Amino acid sequence: MSQLIGLLVVVILIAGALVFSGSPALASALPFELALIGGAGFGTLLIGNSPRITREALGGFAKAMRGSKWKRSDYTDLLTGMHELMRRARRGGIVAIEADIEAPQSSPIFQNRPRLLADPAAVSLITDSFRLLALNPGGRAPVAAHLEEAIATTAETRHRAVGALNGLADALPALGIVAAVLGIIKTMSQIDQSPDVLGPLIAAALLGTFLGVFLAYGIVGPIAGRFGQVVDEEMRYLDTIRALICSWQEGVAPATAVELVRSSLPMDLRPSLQDIDASMTKVETLPVRRKDRVA
Repeated sequence: MSQLIGLLVVVILIAGALVFSGSPALASALPFELALIGGAGFGTLLIGNSPRITREALGGFAKAMRGSKWKRSDYTDLLTGMHELMRRARRGGIVAIEADIEAPQSSPIFQNRPRLLADPAAVSLITDSFRLLALNPGGRAPVAAHLEEAIATTAETRHRAVGALNGLADALPALGIVAAVLGIIKTMSQIDQSPDVLGPLIAAALLGTFLGVFLAYGIVGPIAGRFGQVVDEEMRYLDTIRALICSWQEGVAPATAVELVRSSLPMDLRPSLQDIDASMTKVETLPVRRKDRVA
């Protein structure tokens, strides 16, 4: 919400200043200049990036306005869901959660957490890690290395879209100069006209430079910066999964691992102990199999 308010403040102030200090010639040239610079900017985005990165970069405008998709309630669900998986695996071995990690779509643990289930990166990080543990129960290093590499790869992929938006912001001032040069060319073709004619033409030409700088530093640049912050905030969710699995793999009890990770989260995302306790008391609808029963 604060980003949307800030955007409105910037647009209203700059547009108001342009209206009060400008002329009818600027108003008539504004749509053309915006279409020229905006269209050229979109073209540079297409040229310099794959279609997937371009879509993600354009989606960054909406993400910057909405913020991170992971809220405190999502971390509550993650911590308690991981606790259930680790608890069962500790008592009955990885085989006790085999059905959960092989078919998460049909696992009540994941079904009861639809936002987690809807994120392929998070689900893959959990299931692949437990599969590695099943294949190599005593191998701690491979699992830790896999987690770090998977998170780093995901972060790099998502930051490419941020880089694409930053590249667009860097290109906009130059595209504004191009629009201004085109306006000057048009002005020079009428150099024999009176100052009353040349003045509005020159003002319209300079409008291109103004728009390029304004769009770059007033809108696209700040949005790209906020988009990068949102990506980093969402990567914390994956890093929380890594910390939980690594702690449990080191022999820490599931409840202790959950508390260690919970206490390390930022205050605005940290679930309370009451939230964790209330969520842990919910009975999973998964039928208890013989493998899960522990005396």
